[in-house]
Amino acid sequence: MATVTIGVGTKKQARERLAGALSGRTQGGPRLTFASHALMWRVLTPNRWAVLEAMTGAGPLALREIARRVGRDVKGVHTDVHALLNAGIVNRTESGAFEFPYEAVRVDFTLRAAA
Repeated sequence: MATVTIGVGTKKQARERLAGALSGRTQGGPRLTFASHALMWRVLTPNRWAVLEAMTGAGPLALREIARRVGRDVKGVHTDVHALLNAGIVNRTESGAFEFPYEAVRVDFTLRAAA
């Protein structure tokens, strides 16, 4: 099962993961990393989470099918899917369908006390 981990990380952590991958060390699967919690929540709004939930494990879907699955109008879903596409979270197939190529999502971040 392909699971993607969505989380928050620093540039240093991203560089360390890249260096590890380039040297042949396994990095624990696909990961989508945001620079801050604020950015993650700005991109992954509740409506966009619903879109991802509907698309997880579903294969390529037409925009109208995504809208039907989340019970929303096509125009609003269009805006959300394109925001996810622009953020690199959703892919577009050659046929024009949209795909979230994972069967599961894991969210991983730590909330710490303010300094």
